[in-house]
Amino acid sequence: MSDDLDIRYGGAIAVDTEVLRAVATRIAGVGSHLDRAEAAIRRAHEITVGAPGFSAHVDTAALWASGVHARDMRVRCDEASTGTLLMADAYELVELRAQAAAVALSDAAAAEALQLRIERLEASDERLAPMADMLVAGWENGRFDGLDRQFDLGGALSPLFLGGALVGARLGVGTVLPGMTLRGTADPVTVRPVATSRPVGPPTNLAEAFRRFPAAPDAQLKVERYTMPDGTSRYAAYIKGTQSFGYGGGDPWDMKSNKELYIGETSASYQATLDALAAAGAEPGDRVDVYAHSQAGMVAAHLAMGSEFDVQVQVTAGSPVEPTLRDDQLLIQLRHTDDVVSSLAGGGSPGGTGSPDSFIAERVGDSRSGVQDVWLATHWLDPYIETAEMVDSSGDVRLEGIRDSWRELGKAEAIEATEYRAERSG
Repeated sequence: MSDDLDIRYGGAIAVDTEVLRAVATRIAGVGSHLDRAEAAIRRAHEITVGAPGFSAHVDTAALWASGVHARDMRVRCDEASTGTLLMADAYELVELRAQAAAVALSDAAAAEALQLRIERLEASDERLAPMADMLVAGWENGRFDGLDRQFDLGGALSPLFLGGALVGARLGVGTVLPGMTLRGTADPVTVRPVATSRPVGPPTNLAEAFRRFPAAPDAQLKVERYTMPDGTSRYAAYIKGTQSFGYGGGDPWDMKSNKELYIGETSASYQATLDALAAAGAEPGDRVDVYAHSQAGMVAAHLAMGSEFDVQVQVTAGSPVEPTLRDDQLLIQLRHTDDVVSSLAGGGSPGGTGSPDSFIAERVGDSRSGVQDVWLATHWLDPYIETAEMVDSSGDVRLEGIRDSWRELGKAEAIEATEYRAERSG
């Protein structure tokens, strides 16, 4: 396993632009301190050479040189601060362009307002537009790195490994845009509880969260109900990925649901998730956190963007799509560059999505080339749990966002977990 882990805000946006501007301000502050240091050094040199006999005891040349060094450092601080602000503007331009493209289908007025901001920003510095283009081009050229290193039986499987990535990227179906709602009616399903338990508390890290997936072999999802001190209830859903390679059989988590969700149709697995949440007591407007693997990432995207539930936290592993969330919704995505299912997201969007605490954590799931690539071993949940462990130990400050959520859930007076089995009934 490779230990190289890349944690970033998303797409071509590597950092939070406001944080970048704050860094530029701090650099400029260092520069002002250097100004004062240079002035103090010059004054000390003046006093030294002006006092009879005193200069014999002080290396005045070195003292003068330190003043020159302070001035040079001030110039470098000015350059670094200016360059950092310029880069922040370039990142913002990328994000604004992505936002405008995302909302164009659902809100023409909002898209027009964003376009005006884009034009003003581009006009502020002629270097910005080319820099933004360069950032996006770099992201596009590198977003599928890893797929070309798979064991592909002498080229026979290349269409499988790269085809999905191109479908997601060229057709745009790998990104769920604002205003997109699932079409049609799902196959009828029945949902029944198969196991209950009483967790002692919420997850304390990402790896633990993914280990909370249903333990019962016939269950596809688990719902935790948290009874809060004020009497309200909050929920957390843990949803498995594809469970059957059949098409339209008894298990809703099958290839038919995969196809339906990916092209924007209501699937039996999505309906089963809604029914399980309702069976657990969740009502429209209730807070629901979602943890999802594989196909369930598509279920999670539509729960967060189109359901009546209040999804504030969404954590996915190997999802075939990327949602476009509001800036008050936290999105954590675990992706493997050599996971063909994850590549169906088409690299996602060049702009960030979700709150400032949102991020993508990405690595090569399996650096070896072997027959395990044929059965998509890097897409399984266990390698993603290893990735989650790496993120947990990374020290990334954005983890505080989800830790705050867990600490809030930790105040619950009671927790009940129910695992559900769903089946097509028609």
